[in-house]
Amino acid sequence: MPVEAFARLPEAEAIAALESAAARFFGLGSGAECIAAPGTQSLIQLLPRLLPARKIRVLGFSYAEHGRVWAASGAGVAVAQNLDELAQGDVAVIVNPNNPDGRLVPLDDLLSLARKMAARQKTLVVDEAFIDFLPRENSLAPHLPLPGVVVLRSFGKTFGLAGLRLGFALCEQQTAALLRKNIGPWAVSGAAVEIGVRAYGDAPWLAESAARLAQDGQKLDACLVRAGFEMIGGTPLFRLARHARTGEVFERLGAAGILTRPFVDRPDWLRFGVPHRDAHFQRLSAALGKG
Repeated sequence: MPVEAFARLPEAEAIAALESAAARFFGLGSGAECIAAPGTQSLIQLLPRLLPARKIRVLGFSYAEHGRVWAASGAGVAVAQNLDELAQGDVAVIVNPNNPDGRLVPLDDLLSLARKMAARQKTLVVDEAFIDFLPRENSLAPHLPLPGVVVLRSFGKTFGLAGLRLGFALCEQQTAALLRKNIGPWAVSGAAVEIGVRAYGDAPWLAESAARLAQDGQKLDACLVRAGFEMIGGTPLFRLARHARTGEVFERLGAAGILTRPFVDRPDWLRFGVPHRDAHFQRLSAALGKG
């Protein structure tokens, strides 16, 4: 890492290089904008300030921050059980693949929903934070720009660098201008710019990681099933499982230094990150086997 990445504010040209590298990686459609931000979460929190809306619909049980930030803005938030219900919102939100169960809305259905929202001059937000290791044809990014559509992408989840705080909004030019104005200058650190450009150009690492995650995900499934879990869903980066004594298992794993994600509204669910070393699998198996 050059010392300038830490000692100087990033130049506009460097930010543009990062956004170009990310756009190529996403397969972003010609004419669409790619806006770098300090993490996808910052964009989630910014959208309610920029998009006046009173009726928000979020598809299914999903990442709670979407509903929370819109509700904090004074909007009415409801869970939609299907795409027809979702299309009735001023803003429709889909996490795709979904967090925590990995549900994937087919691309044709997304495009149809985008057309319906555009006809009503409403907004569709698609959070693709966990899509990078899935085939590109699942992503809406190559089909942008689309009227009223904002796609969110995450850097840290893919590259295991969540603390770097880097995410992107993909959208049409009018929305992009509004986002850039409100994000302000130098929102992304010099270190994030330097690392992001290198990472998005490292095709061999990405291919190797995809293959490893596929194998490790199968190992995790087998480990959890042996421990009495029922597998519900997931993505290449995490798994969701059900257990009759989830609370007990969560506490036992936490005592062993293994953090999982519980859900207040689904008390028999636990979400597991995919381990990536044999020693990690051995720790997990030992902790699950206690008691």
